[in-house]
Amino acid sequence: MAPAYLGIDIAKAKFNVCLLQANGKLKHKVFLNSSVGFQQLSTWLQRHQQPQVHACLEATGTYGEALALYLYEQGQCVSLINPAAIKAFAASCLSRTKTDRVDAELIARFCQAQQPPAWRPPAAEVRELQALVRRLEALIEMRVAEENRLAAGPAMPAVQTSLTQMLNFFLNQTATTEKLIRQHLDQHPDLRQQRDLLTSIPGIGETTAALLLAEVPHLKQYRSARQLAACAGLVPRERQSGSSLKGRVRLSKIGNARLRKGLYFPAVTALRCSSFFQQWASGLRERGKCKMSVIGAVMRKLLHVAFGVLKSGCPFAPELDQRVSLS
Repeated sequence: MAPAYLGIDIAKAKFNVCLLQANGKLKHKVFLNSSVGFQQLSTWLQRHQQPQVHACLEATGTYGEALALYLYEQGQCVSLINPAAIKAFAASCLSRTKTDRVDAELIARFCQAQQPPAWRPPAAEVRELQALVRRLEALIEMRVAEENRLAAGPAMPAVQTSLTQMLNFFLNQTATTEKLIRQHLDQHPDLRQQRDLLTSIPGIGETTAALLLAEVPHLKQYRSARQLAACAGLVPRERQSGSSLKGRVRLSKIGNARLRKGLYFPAVTALRCSSFFQQWASGLRERGKCKMSVIGAVMRKLLHVAFGVLKSGCPFAPELDQRVSLS
């Protein structure tokens, strides 16, 4: 029996679905983005005699995670897709209209045409780590915003007092969350071992190690370090055509933005403090690479080395040839 495909356009309060049946017929429905809506979706699929579907939705942050996990636990095949892939598919179909209903149908047709790989959720301890790491990221962003407002010199003393109080609050919450992350890693032997491997790499501290473990939960699904770097958007992107178009080579930035953001300062630290990375980057400078290109290359190198130490189970050793573990 030919499978049915379920395209899901997710939003904060609701989600639109399009059921593409084997006979080509389409069924549309809108549900609340809540546990009640999830159960109604299952009932709706049963009513249309489609208990098993291949569900597909965009990986657009936290709004769709609960629904994806629910469908997975119900035994459905679920795929989480980079929104850039859906956008490119829409352009290839010459789609001129963008609504939630149209997007849901587009995702269903993408799923039918491309047969994307099935997604599986990370282990419970990794999901908890991910929640803590992302909370820490939000706290740091809010703290920096308050620091900037305070540095701007508020005109009223009352405002300055309020900013100081909020800044102290965010500093305390940041310290508390960092402690919770350390305790969480210490409580799980596998995560603790992987953290210790990652922190053996110059430039990678406990915070960056926790970020890598949270954002790369299925390391073994990647065939190589290059594939992992591509998923983080850290591979070069060339723009060249004939003799008229010769654009600068830049990072693709198609992938996990949190990984890219989290690797920037570790790359700067590695360049400043590690002779291994300094020697490796000197070759790039000799070839005329600018400062930001070198930093981007070191970010990619850090991810390659992280892949190598986690794959091999051996701490970073600059004197050893890393080519085997990185392939």
